[in-house]
Amino acid sequence: MTKKILMIGAFAMTFALGYSFNAMISPKKMKKEEIRRVTGIGGIFFKCKDPKKLSEWYRVHLGFSTNDYGAVFEWKQAADSTKKGFSQWSPFSEKTKYFAPSTKDFMMNYRVADLEALVMTLKAENVAVVDTIETYDYGKFVHILDLEGNKIELWQPNDMAFDQLGNSMGYTTIK
Repeated sequence: MTKKILMIGAFAMTFALGYSFNAMISPKKMKKEEIRRVTGIGGIFFKCKDPKKLSEWYRVHLGFSTNDYGAVFEWKQAADSTKKGFSQWSPFSEKTKYFAPSTKDFMMNYRVADLEALVMTLKAENVAVVDTIETYDYGKFVHILDLEGNKIELWQPNDMAFDQLGNSMGYTTIK
């Protein structure tokens, strides 16, 4: 009987050691699929004394195709070169509160693939999420703060709807 107990114990110990060794040398599997985070620059927003005058300067001297919101750069997406992508360039009044709670004179907009999943991840990582996700035909938006208090706008774009909106307003893009 004692021999049986020792054999079972030895077998169990061998199994446990083998399992532990295998877990140590095997690549760690992620508990859930890694989410895509930022996929590109969606826009550059900055404060200035006179947004209309500055936009005109960029139109005249640098060839920007400006509109009421600044300018839109059009490009082809790397993952599928048949699809358009867009980045917004926008001067804001120096008195705007849109960048609050940041006190900086600029705000970056980054394109993301799955805003809801990213926001859940960022909250779990204790990143300051400033507001709730807002949804429009041309995409979803939310704002966060980085480590130095810079406000960042995250945008999950709907590029087709963004393109249609610009076309319906008579806006041209910079290609």
